[in-house]
Amino acid sequence: MEEDPPIYQAQIGFAARFFHQLDRFKRLLLKYCWIPILTFALCEGGQWYMLRKVPPAFASVGRMIVNVKLSIPDANVYSEDVNNFLGTQIALMEGDTVQYRVRHKLSEKPELHPAPVHMDVTLLPKSSIFSLRAVGEDAAYTQAYLQATMDEYVNLKRDLLEKTSASAESSMEATLEDLALELKKSKEDVINYQSSNKVVFLQPTGGNSAADFLSSKTRQLAEKRSELKTLEQLTFDQNLERQQGIFAQGPGTQLVEPNNIPKQPLPGPPGTVSQQSSNAPPQPGPAQTQANNDATQKNIPPNLGELEVAYLQARQQLVILNTKRDMLLKRLWPTAPAVREVTYEIATQENLLKGFKEQSEAQLKDRKYILGSEIKTLEEEVQEWETNALDASKKLSAFKALEENQRRLQTRHDEMQAHLQTLKVDKGIGQESVTVLEPATMAESIPPEKLKHLIMAGLTGLILGIGIVLFIDRLNDRPSSSSELEKLLPVPVLGQIPLLKAKNRRSEVPILQLDDDRYPLIEAYRSFRSALLYKDSAKDQPKEMSQSIVITSACPNDGKSMVSSNFAVTLAQAGARVLLIDADLRRGVLHKHFSVPASPGLAEVLSGQCDWTVAVAQTSIPNLDVLPCGASPRHSVNLFANPGKFLAEIRGHYDYYLFDTAPVMVGDDVLSLAPHVDGLIMVVRSGYTSGRIAQAALDLLRVRQVNVLGLVFNGVHPKSSDFYYYRYKEYYPQHPTA
Repeated sequence: MEEDPPIYQAQIGFAARFFHQLDRFKRLLLKYCWIPILTFALCEGGQWYMLRKVPPAFASVGRMIVNVKLSIPDANVYSEDVNNFLGTQIALMEGDTVQYRVRHKLSEKPELHPAPVHMDVTLLPKSSIFSLRAVGEDAAYTQAYLQATMDEYVNLKRDLLEKTSASAESSMEATLEDLALELKKSKEDVINYQSSNKVVFLQPTGGNSAADFLSSKTRQLAEKRSELKTLEQLTFDQNLERQQGIFAQGPGTQLVEPNNIPKQPLPGPPGTVSQQSSNAPPQPGPAQTQANNDATQKNIPPNLGELEVAYLQARQQLVILNTKRDMLLKRLWPTAPAVREVTYEIATQENLLKGFKEQSEAQLKDRKYILGSEIKTLEEEVQEWETNALDASKKLSAFKALEENQRRLQTRHDEMQAHLQTLKVDKGIGQESVTVLEPATMAESIPPEKLKHLIMAGLTGLILGIGIVLFIDRLNDRPSSSSELEKLLPVPVLGQIPLLKAKNRRSEVPILQLDDDRYPLIEAYRSFRSALLYKDSAKDQPKEMSQSIVITSACPNDGKSMVSSNFAVTLAQAGARVLLIDADLRRGVLHKHFSVPASPGLAEVLSGQCDWTVAVAQTSIPNLDVLPCGASPRHSVNLFANPGKFLAEIRGHYDYYLFDTAPVMVGDDVLSLAPHVDGLIMVVRSGYTSGRIAQAALDLLRVRQVNVLGLVFNGVHPKSSDFYYYRYKEYYPQHPTA
């Protein structure tokens, strides 16, 4: 079978606990209903008595309002804390200081009769108006008390203002004196620092600051380093070309092209003398040489030195001569005089060029050395000026800090002086935060709120009574439901027997009869019978073997004899042969339930006075015999010292042997008999049997190793949440059968 989900089990458990507690509380109130009624009556009576003793009361009403402050520029230095302002004013009005002033003021008026006065201050909703209400026993005194409260509150506020203003003025004057001393010292520090460090000269004027000079030196150093690095990386010719602007040509820096050389007629081939003589190139004269020099000088940049210029001119002249020789070779033989002359000039020019180059390279080397010296000098100057600039910056920062401190102190001094003047203006104006809006009215008589006090007293009495009932219930360990019984005692509950009352107090509830119409009682015992028949310990027994069961209770008056009788009747109606034995030799009552003689009985059988078959009496119920208790001996406990012989004699004649014994906590009878039988059933009466006593009885039975089959919960209220037979009586037949 599939089990219910845990959520459904939790819901069912919660509902069961709720309805059980509700039912328990309802029955608890019904049982102890006199306690709430008593407390209600006592509280109502006490309140009524106190109301009769209450003297007449008079009430006077007045109003106060939060004043609108006058707006004055740079004034109103004094202000109150806006947080919880209205609550603070109410606390002041109701405070002990104002009340003490009021009582002292009214004591100076002998015509007033002092009487207790209760003050109540409230704030009207959505407004800044306070409503004051005074209630007292004397009309004139109450009105005077309220008016004095408002006046003294205003006086208290004025005193607080004056006290606060005087304290603030004194504090401001002291602070102002300290600021004046600090300001004077700050000015002296500025003057001393100026005279000792000459800060005026450290400040930048017209752009000639130390930072600008340091920046200029740093830029020069970078340029020198770049120039030296370039000279070291380039050859002499590359450097010369760089100076000429070959890589980045500018205006006026072009080389002399070969086309600019004037063309002359070249000599013809050998053998043609006439042509040779006529076409031989003329020697350049002074005018032509000067013209060539001027053309060369025109194409040389002005930033070159004399050697570089001479070297460049020689190299250009060499280019011209080589070009000229190449043109002559196209028309003349190499041995021609003109060619030889040009060749000689070329050799001369190459030697001259070589000399110019050597001298220029030496000059370039000197230039590099000079640049290195200049770089070193600039580095030393930059390092020195960096140190000087850092020192000057520190001194200038210290000077500015002194000036800033002087300005700050001067500002604080001026502000404090202005606040002091404003505070004096506020003291002269004397504005109040809360003033009287409506004076105290004439006190009028007010009737006591009797209904309100009586209702409160009645509710208090009911709550007190219910609390007492709940406290009693907490102290009560008597289970009133099967769920409580299962929590108290770890023994299964075999059945619940409903509570049935007799028709009159003198008669007892009769046992079950064949034509009984008490359906809930019948079904309860049938359920008890089924639980016992299908219990594991009884189910394993062979059907032909008989069973002996002891039915007992923890204490007297639990209804064990009635349970034993009705259970025996239920078993007999099911067709089982039953022998009901009254083993309560002290207070046996089974003979009364079945209307049989009390003697001879079990006492005579155990004492050997007669045989058990003689003492057994038949009843009107088929299959049910009764063995009464017999004459009660003086020492009945000794009769159960060895019950094994008796049990062996009766075994096999009946299907069930039910022993109705004395309570466990009364004597040792059941403790001597129970270990020799097949099982024991203990009866617990609802709302009567103490859980502690029942647990103690079970502990005694466990010590004797008694087989406790279960519990029978007797006397359960028919309307209990754990009992259902009463609610479905329409399903029972008119004449029930077994």
